[in-house]
Amino acid sequence: MKRVLPYTSFTVAVFLLVLCMAAQAATPDNEVKALGEIGVQLGKKDWNFKVDPCINESSWLTPKLDSRPLYNNSLFCNCSYPDSVCHVIGLFLQGQDLDGVLPRALVKLPYLKSLHLTLNYLSGNIPHEWASTQLEFLSLSMNNLSGPLPSFLGNITTLTFLGIENNLFSGMVPLALGKLVNLENLILSANNFSGELPVALTNLTKLTELRISSNNFTGRMPDFFRSWKQLQKLEIQASGFEGPIPPSISILSNLTELRISDLVGEGSKFPNLSSMMLMHRLMLRSCNITGSIPSYISDMKRIQILDLSFNRLEGSVPDLSGLEKLQFMYLTRNLLNGPIPDWIKGSGNQLQLDLSYNSFSESYDPACGDAFKNVFKSSSGRDNLILGECLKNVPCSKDRYSMHINCGGNAITIGKIMYEADNDPGGSAKFFHEKENWGFSSTGHFWDVDTSLNDYIANNVSILTMNESELYTSARLSPLSFTYYARCLAKGTYKVKLHFAEIVIRDNRSFYSLGRRIFDIYVQEKLAWKDFDIESSARGVDKAVVKEHKANVVDNVLMIRFYWAGKGTTAAPKRGTYGPLISAISVEPDFIPPHDGKKKISIVVLVGAVVLVLLLIFIILGILWWKGFLGGRTSRENELKGLDLQTRFLTYRQIKAATNNYNPTNKIGEGGFGPVYKQGILLDGTVIAVKQLSPKSKQGSREFVNEIGMISGLQHPNLVRLYGCCIEGKHLLLVYEYMENNSLAHTLFGPADGRLKLDWPARQKICIGIARGLAFLHEESTLKVVHRDIKTTNVLLDRDLNPKISDFGLAKLNEEENTHISTRIAGTMLLFYNRKGF
Repeated sequence: MKRVLPYTSFTVAVFLLVLCMAAQAATPDNEVKALGEIGVQLGKKDWNFKVDPCINESSWLTPKLDSRPLYNNSLFCNCSYPDSVCHVIGLFLQGQDLDGVLPRALVKLPYLKSLHLTLNYLSGNIPHEWASTQLEFLSLSMNNLSGPLPSFLGNITTLTFLGIENNLFSGMVPLALGKLVNLENLILSANNFSGELPVALTNLTKLTELRISSNNFTGRMPDFFRSWKQLQKLEIQASGFEGPIPPSISILSNLTELRISDLVGEGSKFPNLSSMMLMHRLMLRSCNITGSIPSYISDMKRIQILDLSFNRLEGSVPDLSGLEKLQFMYLTRNLLNGPIPDWIKGSGNQLQLDLSYNSFSESYDPACGDAFKNVFKSSSGRDNLILGECLKNVPCSKDRYSMHINCGGNAITIGKIMYEADNDPGGSAKFFHEKENWGFSSTGHFWDVDTSLNDYIANNVSILTMNESELYTSARLSPLSFTYYARCLAKGTYKVKLHFAEIVIRDNRSFYSLGRRIFDIYVQEKLAWKDFDIESSARGVDKAVVKEHKANVVDNVLMIRFYWAGKGTTAAPKRGTYGPLISAISVEPDFIPPHDGKKKISIVVLVGAVVLVLLLIFIILGILWWKGFLGGRTSRENELKGLDLQTRFLTYRQIKAATNNYNPTNKIGEGGFGPVYKQGILLDGTVIAVKQLSPKSKQGSREFVNEIGMISGLQHPNLVRLYGCCIEGKHLLLVYEYMENNSLAHTLFGPADGRLKLDWPARQKICIGIARGLAFLHEESTLKVVHRDIKTTNVLLDRDLNPKISDFGLAKLNEEENTHISTRIAGTMLLFYNRKGF
């Protein structure tokens, strides 16, 4: 669905009228001069100043027959003023790759009401001069703007539309936006906003559209809905908020579109939406919703899209046969049970639906044929309803030991490997399984655009120069989720290689480079990579990156799933450009397959190989004994690796190289455990810190294991995140997220050049964040934990001064029956001296 500009047909008619009148009128010299300055600041060079800007000349107004759908170059004037004067009231410069900055000279157009600068490459921030403008419509979406959103925007009280989607704005949403009491449309999606939404936004009682998806907000979803009774469109996808959905949402009776997805934390029952009978599009995806699907959904006669996938809904599917406008229904991955309703089986081809991964009671022919025809709609008449049972029960002609697929492309041979063709177009609800040994399922459709089957396969938009480029000229794409299934695999461990290249988003100075594709990857239903970004991992576009993972196959089926969790952008380079993308898949055995009978290995060769292996083992054992690694007691390395530490293991060689051999210049701290180093950037672009256990440390293996066990089981915005560990020989290292502003102790009491000036709001924010972290540990987490070592050195600060509690080596679990806990100091004692030394 395209964004509709806030102009009525009457306003458009007025524009046409004043354009006609401009033939006899003239634009004031000061406004013409201002347009010249604006052009320089924006980087626009094709305005023709030899003619009057208001006379409808082609350099000032987009020709009606222009074939570029994303391009707009229009200047609107009002020539109804006396004395044959025209004033500039509207400026639309869209899709032009302007790479300048937002023009300060804009304030010199005193009559300007509308500014539309979307789909460019403008950088910097919003100039403070704009605070004195009388703008009513302001759209800066799809640019490269960054920094905090300025508070002075609240002074432009004439604004009715504010859109800054798909930029790099960060920090908290300013309180001053609450002064925009005339605002009807507020679009903040796909930025880096953090913190909580300010309560002052409840003053925006005229809001009809609010979109705040794909940000880093914290805390529970705000309970502001009572103030926004005129809302028609509400979008909160992957915003960072925690559940549950507030009950007050039930008051929004004017909603036509509601999208909430990927809430973290506490779940909830299905919210009361019974008053929303005007609903056209409803998404409550991955919100941890329990209970049954309410029957009042059948009264939403205007609904076209219903997405309740990835929740914990139970019970049967209500009768929705009366919803004649329903086109898409996604109930994927719930706990729905009972028989498949007859109305679904007889729904015909007008309804695309996905009921896969539920617990329906009906039994079907395991041949996976036409018995499933009307359950998972697709052009091939196949379904994904009981896919796991289907894949396991269909007989295989033989055991297989490999699979190679050119995703979205034709069959090709690379070296000695033949990659099978995978050029089925896919779709919004599709199960493809014409091959005995593999297939795929795809679910979801692209919101906000009219899609076709061509949108589910991506093709490269430039010449590829990487090795094996044939693998990357096309890729399979999905707006939500798709899964590849390797069947008939013999039991054992397999090496999975996933080939990626970003062939849609660009990296030039253009709005085609503004997209951010982020998705999750699961192998055998376990999360292998979270928030995976192809461009970041490959360090550029049109560059190949191969991710490897080992998977164990016990039931002859290997599943590889790609899932979009709502993060990243959805509008650049054009709307609908998002979701997981995969170029090729390779699966090889991590063992020697059994002999196929065609070749025989001589006894001499076999015996020789055995003798060689035994000799090598004896040599290795001798070296280890000589080095002193073999002895009567188990080494600490073996003890720790024998434990289930539930975290990622990194090699000492990797960390040593990244810290430049523990160069003192990379050292950022010292604790009771040992020194802390800034490591650098991982392949996925993550900056991390490494804590090294010092040989002199009084803390040992117990604290090391305790810290891993505690942090790996605790996830909260105010707790430091553990990425992994290293256990090799005498080396024990912990790998954390890097905190840009060091510790609170460093900020308050460190060297003068390292201290930060903290105002009272910042100090309050730090205190509240620490309290939230402790409240989570003590009361909200499933593991009740007492830290026992809270002090300023164990409170770290990120770039935005958000506090995060660290160092869990001395923490204790709090059993619920214990009503008293020792409060003695368990960690390093700190002595603070005054200037006299006391």
